[in-house]
Amino acid sequence: MEAFADQMRLLRRECAWKREQTHTSLVPFVREEAEEVVEAIESGDPAALCDELGDLLLQVVFQAQIAREAGQFDLNDVVNAISDKMERRHPHVFGGTTLDTAAEVMEQWELRKANEKGRDGMLDGIPKALPALRKARRVTEKAALIGFDWPNAGGVYEKLDEELAELKAATASGDARAIEDELGDVLFTVVNLARHLGPDPEDALIGALAKFMRRFRAVELALREQGVAAGEAGLPLLEALWNEAKASDAG
Repeated sequence: MEAFADQMRLLRRECAWKREQTHTSLVPFVREEAEEVVEAIESGDPAALCDELGDLLLQVVFQAQIAREAGQFDLNDVVNAISDKMERRHPHVFGGTTLDTAAEVMEQWELRKANEKGRDGMLDGIPKALPALRKARRVTEKAALIGFDWPNAGGVYEKLDEELAELKAATASGDARAIEDELGDVLFTVVNLARHLGPDPEDALIGALAKFMRRFRAVELALREQGVAAGEAGLPLLEALWNEAKASDAG
């Protein structure tokens, strides 16, 4: 790591592009590299994951070097800070506290985190830039830590039925603001349901999108093979081709 940090110091001196970068200018690269790490994990390719973790680590070292030049902190400070944090937030490992379940560990983590940062509430500190579905999940996870939650998924299904009925009523009224409000409640309840069932809602939606796009392309291909223009196919033919695509799609 020290050799890598030395390499970055050299690059900052000798490479014009790297010398011009700031914390802010690198934000798009940090986001991109983090997403590429996720893609590598999902691909199941260890070599790709190793490569992408290196790219993400580069962003950490880059940011630390910029801060070092400004006299703010350096890479050692970053490592020491996270190491100290891990010790503080794992009293069941490094102290005398006993925590037997993952839920207990998570609750202790969040409570200590809120105390360390002087936050007024459990929902403080959730990144504003999170995608809405992931942000909603984090909000519901934190609320659940203090017991504000359904005991099981059955209660969430009942709530979803209730919210869908309210959305139908709002739709019947024609009130655009009420429709948006009730649709938001439906989506938020679906996120709660996902949390109880297990899957991450963002990942579930990404999977559903990929499946839809795959099957839709199969429909388009079938239309071309039949010599039918997409805009002239008509719903009955489109539905028939969709069902064929669905039946042949192992995904």
